[in-house]
Amino acid sequence: MSELESRLLKTGAERLALLGKHAERLMQAYTRDDVPLEGLSDGALRKLLAARVLWRPDEQSGVKLSPKVRDLIAEMLADETRRHVNADVAETLELIRTQVDSYREARSKGEHWRQEQQLLRLRQEVDDLNGRFADAIDSLWQRLNSDFGFVSQLNDKIRENDRAQKQIVRLLDGLALIDFDELIALVGSDGSLRKLLISQLQNRLSHHYTSLREVQRRLIELMARFRKQQARSRLMTGMAAFMREHPGFVPGNYAQRSEVPALFNRAAPLNPAAAPALDRPLDTRVLAELLHDLPAPRHAAQNVAVANPVQLAEESLAAARQQALKLDVERFYLAVLDQPPAEPVSALAYLQQSGLEWADEIWLFQVIAEYQGLPRSEQRAFRLQQEESKASAFNDLRLIHDVALAVAV
Repeated sequence: MSELESRLLKTGAERLALLGKHAERLMQAYTRDDVPLEGLSDGALRKLLAARVLWRPDEQSGVKLSPKVRDLIAEMLADETRRHVNADVAETLELIRTQVDSYREARSKGEHWRQEQQLLRLRQEVDDLNGRFADAIDSLWQRLNSDFGFVSQLNDKIRENDRAQKQIVRLLDGLALIDFDELIALVGSDGSLRKLLISQLQNRLSHHYTSLREVQRRLIELMARFRKQQARSRLMTGMAAFMREHPGFVPGNYAQRSEVPALFNRAAPLNPAAAPALDRPLDTRVLAELLHDLPAPRHAAQNVAVANPVQLAEESLAAARQQALKLDVERFYLAVLDQPPAEPVSALAYLQQSGLEWADEIWLFQVIAEYQGLPRSEQRAFRLQQEESKASAFNDLRLIHDVALAVAV
């Protein structure tokens, strides 16, 4: 550990200890305007001022809690009335570019310790960037889950909702500043940088983007609900003010009016159903006239003579060819039975003599398949001999050139 790092650790531990030692007084300052100095020694006050935990704007003002410490307490308490959304991404991106250049320079010079330190700072900057978006999204979700319960008036709810939507727009604009094409060109082929600034960062930012869109959708729904409540509240307030100004007002019977105001005309329209009364002889003539006036349906004439002949499907043609091949092979087996015993008949020779138009491979395959499809008792009546050879000296694959079939003796 270097001397600088050792000094940083020591100073940081001392200042964090100051926060714990004066925690109660700092929380009192968080809820008030000034820090209560009763019982606080001059030495402790100087240490808190030197550590930037407290600050004094001017000589006439009192000692106040520093903005960073106030934000830290608000984040730890999830105090939505004082939490701030930090969407400044440009400065972080500029810092990342500078640290990547320093990392690549240290790698080219072989300074491994400096290279590891720069990579550590890069990880911390990326973590801070992700944490900034995560805290902002968490703050927005807190407001949604509490239904903006920390503001009492409806108008305040609407203003708070509008402020939250503007924060979402700033966060989305900050996400749009991150150009992964630029980052890919910046990191080059370094595996550690690509994993940190491309794959991991892209995965996290995609999650943040989805969350922000969902929060934005929920905020719009809340705004619509608040606007509806506001409209009803204004209507009731106006009605109450009118009744106070006109205490003798009596609402009229709007159902008896010929023109009902749109505000009260909420009844669904009536759609009466009707049907002809066929059992009334007086209406027979009228119904007959209506029936004759109905237009006759026109059907386009179809020319049956131009209809195409029925064509067999491809499956039917394939099945017919397979059946014809099977019949030709069965005739070959019958021809073998007509030959003298123990005299083999070549399948290819029979194919040529018979003038059949089957391919050699298809014919041999069907002859062998027909033999293998026979029952064991019928297979013993024949003797199948295959004329085959090896594909090559180094390949034991057997190639069948012909098949000879004979009656077993």
